[in-house]
Amino acid sequence: MASLSFAQAIDNALAQAMADDEHIIIWGEDVELIRLNLFTRFGKKRVRNTPISESAFLAAGVTAAMSGLRPVIEIMLVDFIAVAMDAVLNHAAKIDSFSGSKWKVPLVIRASCGGGYGDGGQHEQVLWGWLAHIPGISVVVPSTPADAGGLMLSALENEGPVVFLEHKLLADYWLDYMGGSSRETVEFNVPPDGTQGTVPAKWAAIPLGQSVQRQSGNDLTIVSLGVGVHRSIEAAVQLSNEGISTEIIDLRSVYPFDVDAVRESVTKTGKLLVVDEDYRNFGLSGELAAVILEAGINCRYARVCTEGTIPYARELEDKTLPSTVKIVNAVKKLMHS
Repeated sequence: MASLSFAQAIDNALAQAMADDEHIIIWGEDVELIRLNLFTRFGKKRVRNTPISESAFLAAGVTAAMSGLRPVIEIMLVDFIAVAMDAVLNHAAKIDSFSGSKWKVPLVIRASCGGGYGDGGQHEQVLWGWLAHIPGISVVVPSTPADAGGLMLSALENEGPVVFLEHKLLADYWLDYMGGSSRETVEFNVPPDGTQGTVPAKWAAIPLGQSVQRQSGNDLTIVSLGVGVHRSIEAAVQLSNEGISTEIIDLRSVYPFDVDAVRESVTKTGKLLVVDEDYRNFGLSGELAAVILEAGINCRYARVCTEGTIPYARELEDKTLPSTVKIVNAVKKLMHS
């Protein structure tokens, strides 16, 4: 067993997969620098810089996947996927269905996401609910280095398009890149755990749609993913001092997601809090509520989400994004309502 950072774990799993399968390639802006270890090992033929045109190189990735390659296309920030959305929405997601499964698109779109470091509403979105809403797209959001590597391996083995999202507060190099020396006076809201962790000597794929229980409890269920898992664990420590026992489920992927695990936990506790850094309206938090209602489970429900456009000013940003304080307050309200 070794200890790796979040980003190192993903690249380590990529290296293992690329050594085993020569069809895996990486394209994106500055990847020869950002993935220097992979570039040094596998060369320009397999790790290649692209022009700053997401619509062009993501569309090229779709056709490369159709022709037998397994591309990992890097979109620097998930916000920028908007300029390439036609390739995702109308092509990658639909080709399998339209062709009667004669054509496959084994494509991984790797992108950073998330706020908490003061970069504003055009750079700090997560957008995983928007992407998971599209039939044919899988969306992965790991919260630990071990999960990040295992889920990347699973994404690379998948026969359809997978959006692989790494939260910038977990990936140390993104903080260095996006909020380095120019922001030395800014305190980033980084979870104390999650950025570094123990990983296996040899990676094994973690199936998409398989959640993990981070903490067992009896009074209330918290469902989250990414940084939200760490905020929830922090909140659970505070709540335990007040005699409140919380169960925490880390979904690990937005779609597919582990419906059975959520239903089982909420049936036991009778209360559900969804902690979701995506927008409140029409997203994952509402989908989880629907799943519980459709199963006929009677429970008390609340959600802590991003409430609107993310402001640039840190004080305002903190009021908009989910936080440990908001989670604690929401749990107390649910317990006493």
